[in-house]
Amino acid sequence: MKTNSVSLHRILTASPEKVFRAFSDPVAHANWLPPYGFVCTVQEMNFQVGGTFKMTFINFSTGNSHSFGGEYLDIKSNQFVKYIDRFDDPNLPGEMITTVSLSRVSCGTELNIEQSGIPEAIPAEMCYLGWQESLDKLKKLVEPEIPDA
Repeated sequence: MKTNSVSLHRILTASPEKVFRAFSDPVAHANWLPPYGFVCTVQEMNFQVGGTFKMTFINFSTGNSHSFGGEYLDIKSNQFVKYIDRFDDPNLPGEMITTVSLSRVSCGTELNIEQSGIPEAIPAEMCYLGWQESLDKLKKLVEPEIPDA
């Protein structure tokens, strides 16, 4: 069985702490992770090494959904997250491994994401496009500095 992989790189004008919080907070994660046209519900998110998560992406146009879950393999606060994903759909077999690296740079955070083991049924270019949309949403979440009223 052939699998795909994607790599993404961004510079965000937000601190690594704020970017990391977008990965570790279930409400924030549900806000930015699904590509445009999808909403996300988080059924479980135990953000610690060995902890598990379960989410559902819902196509807003059709109402169709797909669920997936996994386990956190490694977490270094404000620096690194590595996790494994498994789709509930038997037509999307296997396990994907996603590695997120955050580094402080002069203007904010350098973000590198590697995702491997993407099921053959998902074209790598479509996965890449989806990630680009998600990262655009992440940028719009973490870059604004909104003071308390």
